[in-house]
Amino acid sequence: MIKVLVVEDDPVAADAHRLYVDRLPGFTVAAVAHSGGAALRALERHQVDLILLDLNLPDGHGLQVVRTLRAAGHTADVVAVTSARDLGVVRQAVSVGVVQYLLKPFTFPTLRDRLERWARYRDELAGGEASGQDEVDRALAALRSPEGSVLPKGLSGPTLEAVTAALREAAEGLSANAAAQAVGVSRITARRYLEHLVETGRAVRAPQYGQVGRPELTYRWAPQRRP
Repeated sequence: MIKVLVVEDDPVAADAHRLYVDRLPGFTVAAVAHSGGAALRALERHQVDLILLDLNLPDGHGLQVVRTLRAAGHTADVVAVTSARDLGVVRQAVSVGVVQYLLKPFTFPTLRDRLERWARYRDELAGGEASGQDEVDRALAALRSPEGSVLPKGLSGPTLEAVTAALREAAEGLSANAAAQAVGVSRITARRYLEHLVETGRAVRAPQYGQVGRPELTYRWAPQRRP
């Protein structure tokens, strides 16, 4: 079980982040802290694998917390969870070892994607020594989204997240029409997003035969593949 420390000064946001993490199989919240000092004290009491860290804390900047915990010998990975959009801050976060940078506000599917990618990255680095450059590249690639930061023209991030969530929750798969009803968009729009998920390897499609006429395409979330 991956143990997570949630560091967030807003109690409502902290509770939401805790609920999000606890919904993920294989993850559990070890503790919640509302300040940098409380986070450092929590690390003395709990074994933690990952820290979800707000950067704007009442007793100092989150990146200073990272520097302090590293100086104290704590090795837990850090995901910055913040509304700070200053690219200089992003650069500083990378320089102190932050592995992911997640902008607020975000949805559960977005957090789930980041944490699942981090878990694959962690698994890839669990061995003793890399066999070659390909293995190192594969481990680092696990942290990156396959579609990159730019979606195809006409697609939006929030709608993609909504379609992704609906598809993941449909054990038997979804047709474009069913996805459209679940998300509240047109059938054509839903199909564009479903096809994008297929093209990026996150979904599969297959014809479903039943009624007389052309078979209807059914989309299913693709099982995560190990390289």
